[in-house]
Amino acid sequence: MEWPLQDAKNQFSKVVQKARLEGPQVVTLRGMRAAVVLSAADYDALRSGRPTLVDDLLAGPSWDDELAEEAMRRIKPPSRDAAF
Repeated sequence: MEWPLQDAKNQFSKVVQKARLEGPQVVTLRGMRAAVVLSAADYDALRSGRPTLVDDLLAGPSWDDELAEEAMRRIKPPSRDAAF
């Protein structure tokens, strides 16, 4: 169902209830789709199986030994004169 923004604001409880019972509810702004209200179950189903940012970062390319050694060589030891 589509809800003009003002109606969705005034009847938000009803919008949420319909999202839970009937499925996603579309909110329009000046006649154009602006947002969709989903039930928590629909949202969880949408997100399931998708990798997280951490998964993406950990799955990045592996470093070969030469690249790892070069990166370690470039690390500067802390200065003895560094103030804490």
